[in-house]
Amino acid sequence: MHILITGADGFVGRALVRRLLSGTETAFTRLTLVDQRFGDLPDDPRLCPVTGNIADSALWADALAVPADLVLHLASVPGGLAEREFDLGLAVNLHGTLGLLDALRRQGRPAKYVFASSVAVYGDPMPDMVDDTTPPRPTLSYGAQKLAAEVMVTDYSRRGFIDGCSLRLPGIVARPPAPSGLISAFMSAVMWAAVEGRPVTLPVGPDAVCWWMSVASAVDALLHAARLPGQGQVWLPPVLRLTIGELVEALALRFGPVAVTYAPDPAVEARFGRQPPLQAERALMAGFRDDGTIDRLIDRSLGQS
Repeated sequence: MHILITGADGFVGRALVRRLLSGTETAFTRLTLVDQRFGDLPDDPRLCPVTGNIADSALWADALAVPADLVLHLASVPGGLAEREFDLGLAVNLHGTLGLLDALRRQGRPAKYVFASSVAVYGDPMPDMVDDTTPPRPTLSYGAQKLAAEVMVTDYSRRGFIDGCSLRLPGIVARPPAPSGLISAFMSAVMWAAVEGRPVTLPVGPDAVCWWMSVASAVDALLHAARLPGQGQVWLPPVLRLTIGELVEALALRFGPVAVTYAPDPAVEARFGRQPPLQAERALMAGFRDDGTIDRLIDRSLGQS
């Protein structure tokens, strides 16, 4: 089996590659990794790194020199950066995705395809509850680009060019403490501040309610989606819904008191601190799972389990 991962050197991409190389998941003979640059890669003859920008259609000639059986498309320009730099977000998030889809159409046999979409498609303010029937109404360019890509994944699946699905992921934690272009970066920052015993200023108050998913749970969801019939479906996976205060309290029990300064930004609170109940009944019935408990969320976010 030939697996292709875009955004393979990103936060979730690296965790996905580690999981695949652990041998606990799908067996494969070739693992093509696509990203703009790579750090140190494991010494494994099955790895085939391809360096470049997915907005460059010429990239796919190298990446798909051997037709892919499974594609996990993670590469994107994150929300904050896509809002500041419209042309960049459009080129990568939409045109890059379309270029990959068309390259797969031309390979002559339908690959299984999992697209990492985003809950940003729902926009803000959100309704009182989000479920499988909630209509998308993006209010950021990032959400609009993700929604447009979802539509094309569904259409390419309908035409039989791929067997694809989209997965509407929330903010994933705990991203390394470095500039990311993510408006939701504070959700990871508070975790690393607790681990490292340093102060942190958060752009939301302690009563801010967020949707939480660990990086390990995100990898679980992506690989589970890859095992299901794609059929152009859009999955809303389950999440934990917790306040910042609840998370800080759990972190303090684990690592000691956390020096948090709350400096609420109304725009950030509106987008990431007032997230309503999320009912993911269809995904739960299909076998998707959230992190279960706040302690397990912390463990799996920080690589402790």
